[in-house]
Amino acid sequence: MAKAVKKFVNREISWLEFNGRVLQEAADETTPLIERIKFLGIFSNNLDEFYRVRVATLNRLVDYNKRAGDNLNLNPRRTLKEINRIDTEQQKEFARIFRRLVRELAHEGIHIINEKELSEEQGAYIRKYFNENVRSQLFPIMLSNLKSSSLRDKSIYLSIGLSKSSVPGVEQFAIIRVPSGPLSRFVILPEVKGHKFIILLDDVIRYCLGEIFSIFGYDTFQAFTFKFTRDAELDIDNDVSKSFLEIMTESLKQRKLGAPVRFIYDKNMPVKLLNMLKQKLDINEADTLSKSGRYHNFKDFMSFPDVGRKDLLFEPSLPLEHRRLPKNESLLNIIRERDILLHFPYQSFRYIIDLLREASIDPQVRSIKMTLYRVARDSNVINALINAARNGKSVTVFMELQARFDEEANIYWAEKMQEEGVKLIQGIPGFKVHCKLLLIRRKESDKNVYYANVGTGNFNEQTARIYADDSLLTSNPQITEDVNSVFRLFESKYNPPKFNSLIVAPFHMRNFYIRLINNEIKNAKAGKEAWIILKLNNLVDDKIIRKIYQAGQAGVKVSIICRGTCTMIPGMKDFSENIEVISIVDKFLEHSRVFVFYNGGDEKYYISSADWMVRNLDNRIEVACPVYDKGIQ
Repeated sequence: MAKAVKKFVNREISWLEFNGRVLQEAADETTPLIERIKFLGIFSNNLDEFYRVRVATLNRLVDYNKRAGDNLNLNPRRTLKEINRIDTEQQKEFARIFRRLVRELAHEGIHIINEKELSEEQGAYIRKYFNENVRSQLFPIMLSNLKSSSLRDKSIYLSIGLSKSSVPGVEQFAIIRVPSGPLSRFVILPEVKGHKFIILLDDVIRYCLGEIFSIFGYDTFQAFTFKFTRDAELDIDNDVSKSFLEIMTESLKQRKLGAPVRFIYDKNMPVKLLNMLKQKLDINEADTLSKSGRYHNFKDFMSFPDVGRKDLLFEPSLPLEHRRLPKNESLLNIIRERDILLHFPYQSFRYIIDLLREASIDPQVRSIKMTLYRVARDSNVINALINAARNGKSVTVFMELQARFDEEANIYWAEKMQEEGVKLIQGIPGFKVHCKLLLIRRKESDKNVYYANVGTGNFNEQTARIYADDSLLTSNPQITEDVNSVFRLFESKYNPPKFNSLIVAPFHMRNFYIRLINNEIKNAKAGKEAWIILKLNNLVDDKIIRKIYQAGQAGVKVSIICRGTCTMIPGMKDFSENIEVISIVDKFLEHSRVFVFYNGGDEKYYISSADWMVRNLDNRIEVACPVYDKGIQ
């Protein structure tokens, strides 16, 4: 009997493999040294979110005593054990890479030192820095008084053993949260003979423990780091008497009390102290415990301080001017004549800001409508929309309040826009709005003329510098009329319109792609040339993957660039050998979704906000847009 072919990789394991590729960038000696340090930060930040979301979901499945569905391929308890095994191995590799990078930095005259390596002069500098900047932000809690609810998610803590030489054998315990926010995690010490020295804030506090506790007679200290990660899933109340803004605000407060999903601790922490912390924090499951080194929250290394060594960084990439967008000309006039495709960060996001600013002061522009998912901290996009409202334009914004980990910022901006007269659309029951749309209505010769922007990434000028995304500017009525229909859907909520050009989830996107794949299968079986090129972030939808397998077996050549999670297994003899999958992890984060189908020689091109995942195809409002312009294709 033939052995069954394994058709899918477990989704969570595939994600860990992706993060392993990020770790490979940190190990790659062809990557500039400080950028390698930053890749360690990216790896750590990714892993934190993975535990807060994916592992938390698996824990809930275990708690509910339910077996996972087909999308997981393993029962949740077994998956958690495999995650723990891979995570342990990756953490060992992480530690090896970090030690190597510290040595290489030292070779370059940049020294990351701890409190035991400070010279007398450096020690005096640190005490002064501590008393002027840090001490007022520290609030020790005796371990006997510790409550789990008092610990913040994503923060790091020092667990401290306190004793008095006059009373040997008696030890007390306290914890201190290492402050974040205004204080940098890194303290740069004065140069010594051209050498630069950096100490982490954790070690600054370790060095100055005597300043905090000596008034109580303690003179001997041991300090060990730990970190507490909570379940980040929001429990959305369905109370119809509250606005969605109120519901989300209340849900965010509950997130701070989410169940623990990971407890990371210094492997050198004494067993007695570890057991006391576990008891106080009500940590029982072995899978939530993770031994680590001296330092946690490596995400801070994404913001490694400027030490004046540009040769150890990626060479700056200045965005190129778009050859069809000359300076000091009306963008609306140019878009009226032809479609324009912007490719960030190789071309500047400034064009989007300029378009909004032009629309906000153009006397013929009547309205602006836009979807917002994640925006910059000081958003020029939102400032331009507010300015348009102040200039008498009708401005309507769909602000997705459920953009994970950006909910608080989005609530702030939603309230700010409402105060300025922007009409805010809040939520569609049961769906998250993830499409990236802008629609400008302009009066021209007594007619309404529409201009649209359909993109693959967020309207965010900060992330547009590092995320590779595509953005189509068009006045093509086939597209703009459909964009207008999407906004009508937002405002009516319950009456899905008919779309002629745009492919809109959850209404017909899945079936549309399956029809296109079936067309390639038909052509391949007829002996015709047939191929598909896909570029996306994640490919995990079982139904579509099975259809791609079917296409490959029919002779369709399938080339896939998938940056993140991919549960498909390519290259298997007599099964998926016509399918090639590669992943690109590099200087910029590949974020665009592009789909190309040969279609018998009349190629069809689409850009989209949606990956091929159940959540995108069935549970979100997503848009794929055809690219008609042959010059852009």
